[in-house]
Amino acid sequence: MRSGSLFAASGAVPGSVLGLLLSLLYLLASVYVYISLAYQISARTRNASGGDTATTRSFGLPEAILAALLILFLFLTIGASVSQPSIQFSARNLLANFLITGCVVLVIVTFLQFRGFDVGSLGGFSKLSFIRTLSTAAILLFFAYPLILLSDAITQRLFEGGSSKQNIVEFFSGSRTIEQRMMIIVFAVAIAPVVEEFLFRFFIFGVLKRYFGRLLGVAFSALLFAAAHAHLPSFVPLFVLGSCFAIAYEWSGSILISMTMHSLFNSLTLTALAFPEIFSP
Repeated sequence: MRSGSLFAASGAVPGSVLGLLLSLLYLLASVYVYISLAYQISARTRNASGGDTATTRSFGLPEAILAALLILFLFLTIGASVSQPSIQFSARNLLANFLITGCVVLVIVTFLQFRGFDVGSLGGFSKLSFIRTLSTAAILLFFAYPLILLSDAITQRLFEGGSSKQNIVEFFSGSRTIEQRMMIIVFAVAIAPVVEEFLFRFFIFGVLKRYFGRLLGVAFSALLFAAAHAHLPSFVPLFVLGSCFAIAYEWSGSILISMTMHSLFNSLTLTALAFPEIFSP
């Protein structure tokens, strides 16, 4: 997605100094919020390790092997996308992607249940109420946006204004029928957030955190998340977005938070594309 930068209009209008100041304060608040979340996670971990608090069962070697196979599959998929960049994105590709990722999620859930894991409890699916989940996700996404926009602005400058719109965004913009747009909306708002957050945050991040620690877990799962979209101009913003999702999940203890953040982000993106007259370019 090509986002309008909050930081690039510092001389366009007479009130631009005030706008720049507000943008800077917004960015500082964003940095403060996510550093605070990381600090709370670290402090909570130290307190738990210092006491005899019962801990939830964590992933083991079988899950690590499955995660390694999943990561290998992702690398092969990414390699195929990079080697054939001329392939046009279409409704058929979207459906195929959904079926493949859906089968992968089903295999992982079945495997975890066979291993005796309570997926619902492990993912914190019933930890928060609907209202609290929605409000928390909205607030955390609000404070993630300056980081995403700044990274997008830097990427745009490096790519000399090249489009940072992903293929699905381009497909939505060029859609001629309401049926195509509805299919993209359902996929982007309801399906992709659930599938991607389950794979990248719940499972891959969970395994990486178990064996390499939270910091490397956040970084590598976000790298995989960004790379899996196979779109270089949006790599850095997606890495930042994935990192925010991982921090939000780890802080809240509920994968529903990152799923809701992801869904809200995609919803805002598609709304901006559907109503360009409301949003600045």
